[in-house]
Amino acid sequence: MGNIYWLASYPKSGNTWMRLLLTNYLRNADEPADINSLDGGPIASARQAFDDFVGIEASDLTQDEIERYRPFVYDQMSEAAKESLYLKVHDAFTYTPYSYPLISKAATAGVIYLLRNPLDVAVSFAHHSAATVERMVRKMGEADFAFVDKPRALHNQLRQRLLTWSGHVTSWIDEPDLRVIVARYEDLKADTLGKFREVIRFCGLEDDPPRLEKAVRFSQFEQAQKQEQEHGFGEKMPGSDAFFRKGQVGSWREELTPELVEKLIADHAAVMKRFGYLDENGELTY
Repeated sequence: MGNIYWLASYPKSGNTWMRLLLTNYLRNADEPADINSLDGGPIASARQAFDDFVGIEASDLTQDEIERYRPFVYDQMSEAAKESLYLKVHDAFTYTPYSYPLISKAATAGVIYLLRNPLDVAVSFAHHSAATVERMVRKMGEADFAFVDKPRALHNQLRQRLLTWSGHVTSWIDEPDLRVIVARYEDLKADTLGKFREVIRFCGLEDDPPRLEKAVRFSQFEQAQKQEQEHGFGEKMPGSDAFFRKGQVGSWREELTPELVEKLIADHAAVMKRFGYLDENGELTY
């Protein structure tokens, strides 16, 4: 077993919140962690980390060649780690053109998969990307959807294949030989302390109630929102009003037309039913 716990998610599903919770828990400091200085290192697709570990600049390689090396980057990161690493990843769990898992299983201690209602994801993702909700709903249903697929300039991240929203979810959760815990955003909102305790135990960390309570208090949405308003947030996309915008469950009801709701359900009904976003009759539960 490796040393990396992957914080895996489709974008805008609660990944940053989980990083904040873990940072506050691991540091156990007397004040909330700085949102611009979270533990865990760079996102898995960070170009600089690739260049440092491979010794060849990614800009000199093709996309397929980069993906050939990425699993070995994670092997090296895991081997060099003196303690567990908690790394953010938005890539779906895919295989390289050379038949290796893009995310090395040998480097993996476990996967914390952050899951969120795709209707809320569509709205949040659209605001984050400064895109229309219509475009984001369409993209979430495209099997070839990827970040940084055809960059016009040198980007600080490498290509990330997202697949469809449903494909992303099942790529991680149904992959054999991975230890996975699913953390639904809605469950984290309803019972942050209880759900985060499950994550802490999954990671083999001490279940310290006062420490847990403090980490949850220091990681409240309003606290992160206040920090962003005062100091900005480095992960906010250009054109987006804010990264920590609402953080609500069910905000899709204010912004999605009936046609867009129907489109999302048509594209993702099976996975939505599997994880409780649709009931047995196909009715929305959130």
